[in-house]
Amino acid sequence: MLVSATEMLQKAKAGHYAVGQFNINNLEWTKAILQTAQELNSPVILGVSEGAGKYMGGFRTVQAMVEAMDKEFKITVPVATHLDHGTYEGCYKCIKAGFTSIMFDGSHYAIEENVAKTTELVNVAHALGLSIEAEVGAIGGEEDGVIGKGECADPDECKAIADLGVDMLAAGIGNIHGKYPADWEGLSFETLDAIQKKTGTMPLVLHGGSGIPEEMVKKAITLGVSKVNVNTECQLAFADATRKYVEAGKDLEGKGFDPRKLLAPGFEAIKATVKDKMELFGSVGKA
Repeated sequence: MLVSATEMLQKAKAGHYAVGQFNINNLEWTKAILQTAQELNSPVILGVSEGAGKYMGGFRTVQAMVEAMDKEFKITVPVATHLDHGTYEGCYKCIKAGFTSIMFDGSHYAIEENVAKTTELVNVAHALGLSIEAEVGAIGGEEDGVIGKGECADPDECKAIADLGVDMLAAGIGNIHGKYPADWEGLSFETLDAIQKKTGTMPLVLHGGSGIPEEMVKKAITLGVSKVNVNTECQLAFADATRKYVEAGKDLEGKGFDPRKLLAPGFEAIKATVKDKMELFGSVGKA
């Protein structure tokens, strides 16, 4: 059931759990995540970066694939198609493609320009019934060529963006994209607590959810995080399962080279990863 992310995140905030955003990269990712969400009766957000959207044939192709699977698999849980770390131009492309939610990442702009562009996009998104996420304080690591240092967001700037009427807010609290290095200092809960006090009932978003220790994730949820983004962990699980299949020579047995067999272990690995995360976030049975 394709919907905006607004209601599911408001319920998560009130219920002190989080909804997982799992980025999709192809048909296997999409199918695995949708089926797992349905099996666990969990709301879910399908994240699509601009790079992944281009790889899959454009945002219209992605949206059409999700809509078709939603009907084919009789998905009844809430599902949002969401642009991840979108540019100003990318947001409009996703709106035209039929996405139910967008993210405008204006964190690299001066706060005044971030406010101006976010204000415009909030008005457009809400007029069409879409949810919108904004960002303050760059998330560390690299995402589609955009590199962030992982600096913590200014709580006052977070309030300024939240007051524009966005439906969710991503704020940098020391989190990063990709694998976390051994010398990572951890999340700044002091910053997160200060942001929640400034933004009130606004659902907060934790990017870079792959690799953050479980206890940190649980604590972040108690401090207002209602959406956790996961991508790298699914990619690593898929790669590991596929590697084991090939190294065991199973692709050389019979028709083991058939993509439906070759990709099956990776598909199951994604499902297992998504299940673990949904249980960790507390969204199971909350659809």
